Amino acid sequence: MSNIKEHIVLKVKELSIGYKTKKVETVVASNLNFDLQQGQLIGLVGANGIGKSTLLRTLTKVQNPLNGNITINGKEIQKLSTIDLAKQLSLVLTEPLVAKNLSVYELVALGRQPYTNWIGNLSPKDQSIINVALEQTNILDLKDKKCYELSDGQLQKVMIARALAQDTDLIILDEPTTHLDMYHKAYVLKLLKQLTKTTNKTILFSSHEIDLAIQLCDTMIVMSKDNVQCNTPKQLISNGTFEKLFPQDLITFNDKTGSFRVSK
Repeated sequence: MSNIKEHIVLKVKELSIGYKTKKVETVVASNLNFDLQQGQLIGLVGANGIGKSTLLRTLTKVQNPLNGNITINGKEIQKLSTIDLAKQLSLVLTEPLVAKNLSVYELVALGRQPYTNWIGNLSPKDQSIINVALEQTNILDLKDKKCYELSDGQLQKVMIARALAQDTDLIILDEPTTHLDMYHKAYVLKLLKQLTKTTNKTILFSSHEIDLAIQLCDTMIVMSKDNVQCNTPKQLISNGTFEKLFPQDLITFNDKTGSFRVSK
């Protein structure tokens, strides 16, 4: 039996997420408890409007939790400064890229901002890390291209490379396969899976590609109206979690194939 202790990168305890004004508190989900292990690919799935983006915004300190505790490598994120959090966590969003006039290299280099001096000079170490990130995402040949020249699939790989250059233990991606065709959806998710193995980073992504997530993820977080479950895809299938995800009058889940299909 192995005596190697698994390292918990992100720990969520008794977390409630939602929105608060002076008069009203709107709870999106409550009593969330889960741990994300080092070197794992984790998929966050659920129906539209269930609160996936709210959860990601809370985990990344974009908005405050209503209750509960979130720690990264044992440190409470609410107590981390912006610069310290940027050394623990990198974030890839789906918003349109503003600085498309940057070259691929320049955009990936932005990932080094938490470590560069006040005028942003890149050290030899920074340059080495940037080049490794380009190699890991198979875009070294694109480094001199302008971002506006890239396809959606290529641009998504550039954004992942920027997160790798930031060199954090945890990478969080919000809908990384949006606007991609089926081939590139699978390509990006397989790339993320590969990166967890080659870099030992923990990668959490939200997605509507539940079938692909079931095939590729080590762990999945499944959000529904009733609760939030975090477990291996195999255990979630065994628990009947996916069968309850959508109304069965239109979509059913086949636990033998691990996939959804339209009801006849």
